[in-house]
Amino acid sequence: MELTVETSILNHDHSKHNHAGHGSGSHSSHTHDLSGVSDRRLLWAIGLNQLLTVGQIIAGAVSGSLALLADALHNFNDAMALLVAYIARRVSRRQATKTFTFGYRRAELIGAIINLTALGMVGLYLIYEAVMRFLEPKQITGWVMMAAAGLALVVDIATALLLWVMSRGNLNVRAAFVHNLTDAAASVAVLVGGLAIIYGDQYWVDPALTLAIAGYVLYQALTMLPQAARILMGGAPSRLDFDELVQALEDHEDVEEIHHVHLWQLDESHDTLEAHVVIERSAAERMEMIKKDLKGLLVDRFGIDHSTLEFEFPDEQGDVPEHVGHLAPH
Repeated sequence: MELTVETSILNHDHSKHNHAGHGSGSHSSHTHDLSGVSDRRLLWAIGLNQLLTVGQIIAGAVSGSLALLADALHNFNDAMALLVAYIARRVSRRQATKTFTFGYRRAELIGAIINLTALGMVGLYLIYEAVMRFLEPKQITGWVMMAAAGLALVVDIATALLLWVMSRGNLNVRAAFVHNLTDAAASVAVLVGGLAIIYGDQYWVDPALTLAIAGYVLYQALTMLPQAARILMGGAPSRLDFDELVQALEDHEDVEEIHHVHLWQLDESHDTLEAHVVIERSAAERMEMIKKDLKGLLVDRFGIDHSTLEFEFPDEQGDVPEHVGHLAPH
């Protein structure tokens, strides 16, 4: 008979789950969620970027500037990313159910996968259009291009100001804040491109700027897609060394072996582990203390605040069905 000592990784009311007591070493102290962030400020930021997108598309069509259209699609993606984060924040407040026992933490990841895939397709399309513009240059109305870029710069700065106060202590919003600063830089580049067209008839600047924006868009998609896919596929957190983690658990004086180790992420900020812990029968009376030590180690050293530890004696390891993974570093 196996002896199982465990506290569930699931809290049926995630809104009441508090990790504040896990100490300064806990990864959860660096949460990526949007708790404490003003819904109104986020909605204003989303609205401003959506209005900017519409204005830039119209101005891009009127002026013939491909760079404006590229920046418009980029701003649209920014607004959608904020919207996904906002919706995911609302959805994640829902309690876990018998159907969704892990809750709704991955709603944001699903949205991110869709958003980033679309972003990659847009980036490829912009590269194609920029190359065609190099081959067949078109007339561009520089003053319309500059006016739209100036408006975009104002909106980018306004959005950054809305997010600046919220960005302190919140990585999601901080990332959006930095992103808006780069958008402002792109708007400045388009302004310079407009000047080059008005005063120097340098129409090649427009597709060149488009290539630069498209390259940045593709870089974002290719950087973030693997991370989101890794989490959805149940991959181990990239920040953790699997062998080091298992060795740290096995270094406990009462632990004979750690096996059947499974390490994955519920979302960007919540890592989860389950493992079988082999101890001698003589240590059975200290099982609760061993469990407390191991869980404390996982939280303080590795930032894993959800763990399932199943205890076994050496002569009981054969009780596990063959289809269960036997992953261990030795």
